[in-house]
Amino acid sequence: MRKITVLAGALIGLGVALSSAQAETLKFANFMAPTHPYVESTFAPFAKAVEDGTKGEIKVQLYNGGELGAGPAEQYSRAVDGVAEFSISLPGYTASTFPLTLVAELPGVVEEKTGTETIWKNIDLFQPEYKRVKLVGLWSSAENVFYSAKKPIRTVEDLKGMKIRVPSRNSGTLVEAWGGTPVSMPVSEVYNALQTGVIDAAMIDGTATKAFRLGEVANYVTVGMKTTNSPFFIVMNRDAWSDLTDEQKAVVEDAGKQASLNGQAMQLRVAADGIDTFGATAGKEVIRLTAEQAAPFDAIADQVTARIVAEIGGDAAKIAEALQAK
Repeated sequence: MRKITVLAGALIGLGVALSSAQAETLKFANFMAPTHPYVESTFAPFAKAVEDGTKGEIKVQLYNGGELGAGPAEQYSRAVDGVAEFSISLPGYTASTFPLTLVAELPGVVEEKTGTETIWKNIDLFQPEYKRVKLVGLWSSAENVFYSAKKPIRTVEDLKGMKIRVPSRNSGTLVEAWGGTPVSMPVSEVYNALQTGVIDAAMIDGTATKAFRLGEVANYVTVGMKTTNSPFFIVMNRDAWSDLTDEQKAVVEDAGKQASLNGQAMQLRVAADGIDTFGATAGKEVIRLTAEQAAPFDAIADQVTARIVAEIGGDAAKIAEALQAK
C-alpha cells in the first residue's frame, strides 16, 4: 500500500513506531552506468529528497546500468508498464510521442544556460503529452556539437557527404538541411561507429568527451553554430503516482523540479570541461566558429526550426513563442 500515512498514523496512535521496513520503496530505472555524472549529481539527490521530504515514508531505489532493462529508448515504457515507478530517458528517442516537448530542442528556441528555467516557467504547456505517466522532471541539455574523426568541420560545405550520427529526428532534419547524411544511433554505439568509420562524425553534447570516451576516437570538435539540444525527462508510473497522498505528490514534484535544475547544471559543467579537455589534448582541435563562420549554419537552422514548428502544428508555435520570450 503506497498511501501509508494513514497506516503510519494508526501505528503512532497505538504507540508503535513506523520502522524503515514499512516504508514503500519505489524503483528508479536508469540506463546509464553507475559512474555517470547524472547518478551522483541528479538521481541520488532526487531519491534523498523524496525520502527526506516524506520523512522516510517513501524510498527511491536506483537501478543503474539498465538493471531493469537495457536501452535508453525503452525506458519510457518501463514507467508506463510499471516495471519501474520512475524512469529516466530522452523524449527524442520516442519522438512521435513527444513532438511538443521536442520543440524545446530546436535551434534558437531555448538559451543553453537558462533553458531549464524557461521550460519550468511554461511546464503546463507540455503536460498534455504525459497522460500515460506523470511528468516529474524535464530539462534541456548542453548544446549538441560535432565530434568528427578525420575531417574538420568548419563550413556547411564540409558536411556534404558526411555520415553524421544524430540524437533525434529533429537533429537529423537539421543535419540533412546542412547537407550531411543523418544516421540514427544509440549513444552506446557511437564510439565503435566513429572508430571504425561507420559514421564520419557524431552530433552530441560535450559530455561525450569523457562520459562516452569520444575524446579517444575523434580528432575534431566543432562548436559555435545554432544547434539542437537533447532534453531529458523523469517520468513516473501513473498508478504509482495516483497512490501517493497529496503531501507525497508535492514532495515528488518539488524533488523533480530540483532534479531538472541539477541535471542541466551538471550537463553544462561537464560539457564545458569535456570540450576544454579535448582541446588541451595533443593532436586534437576544438574549432570555435566565429559569428561570421556560424552565420550560414544559423540561417539554415532558423529555417529548419520554423518548418518543424509549422509541421507539428497544434500548440507548437505557442510553445516556441513562450520559450523564446525574454
